Amino acid sequence: MKKILLFIFICLLLCGCKKNDNELVMVTEAGFAPYEYYEDGEIVGVDVEIAKEIAKKVNKTLVIKDIYFDSIINELKSGKADFAIAGMSITDERKKEVDFSNEYITSRQIVIVNNNSSIESINEINNKIVAVQLGSVADSHVTKNKITDNIVRQKKYLSMIEDLKANKVDLIIMDELPAKEILKNNSELKILDGYIFEDSYAVAVKKGNTELLNQINEVIDELKKNGKISEYILSYSK
Repeated sequence: MKKILLFIFICLLLCGCKKNDNELVMVTEAGFAPYEYYEDGEIVGVDVEIAKEIAKKVNKTLVIKDIYFDSIINELKSGKADFAIAGMSITDERKKEVDFSNEYITSRQIVIVNNNSSIESINEINNKIVAVQLGSVADSHVTKNKITDNIVRQKKYLSMIEDLKANKVDLIIMDELPAKEILKNNSELKILDGYIFEDSYAVAVKKGNTELLNQINEVIDELKKNGKISEYILSYSK
């Protein structure tokens, strides 16, 4: 009897996990304005607009799942999501696990400090207490280049901001546009001149999903050609 009940339970779980063929599931981390963030209870932003165009292309209903950034690749690999668009940078490490579309924007990694910080230049960040988002390119860069042994890795940008304001960390390394959005509501913080490095964003899909990847590339190329991505950035950066 126990074996029968266990079998039924597993079947129910599998049915519950099965994706609707009429839906296109996007996975993201919605704390990254202007790319994806909550407004009036809805996830909006530059990446969401791109995702809507992708859904139109494949004639499916877009479903957005908001999860932790460091779980995104596993969500794709397990088949729980069709594609990821989350201000995700193209890296050699990630290429081993997922396939990337054509890039749709180039971003810069910058440094945020408190207004009264003694750090006045990006050349002064070595051996400081550095906050980064877990699994981000900033996390990889700081680790690989041994900028410091004192790395605070947070899942959410808001947690990093609170740590900085409370002087638990000396600085944050993150993407430029989201940093500018954050500073609009945090006047006690500032961005240092210059940038640490540049990186490019792309859409990620499960390895081998060539059909969807080709469709996504067509959408991205068309949006870039028509200047729509620049329009999205302006629209969501006001």
